[in-house]
Amino acid sequence: MLENYLPVLLFILVGLLVGIGPVLAGFILGPHKPYKEKQSPYECGFEAFEDARMKFDVRYYLVAILFILFDLEIAFLFPWAVVFKELGLYGFVVMSIFLAILVVGFIYEWRKGALEWE
Repeated sequence: MLENYLPVLLFILVGLLVGIGPVLAGFILGPHKPYKEKQSPYECGFEAFEDARMKFDVRYYLVAILFILFDLEIAFLFPWAVVFKELGLYGFVVMSIFLAILVVGFIYEWRKGALEWE
C-alpha cells in the first residue's frame, strides 16, 4: 500500500531539490568578497530617513488587495472573450452575473471609502 505514495514522495523530493538546489549552488559556488558598502542595508546613496520596520497604514494593504481582486477580474475576462462565440447565451449570462457581483463589490468598497487616499 505504501507504493501508492511513492509518486507523491518523488514529487516532494524533486520540488525540494528544484527549490533549494539553486540556492545552495549559488551559496557554494558564488564569490564571497564582502565589504562595507555591500553589507550595508541601504545602497541608494543616502541614509534612511526612518526605521525600515515602520508600520504601514492598513489602507495600503486594502488598496493592494482590491487591486489584485479587480486584476483577477480582467484575467477571467480574456479567456471568456476568446471563446465568446462558442459559449453562446449561457456563457454571456454567467459572465454577466460574475461581473455584476464584482460591480456590487466595487460599489460597496467605493461607498465605504476604501478607494480614498488621504
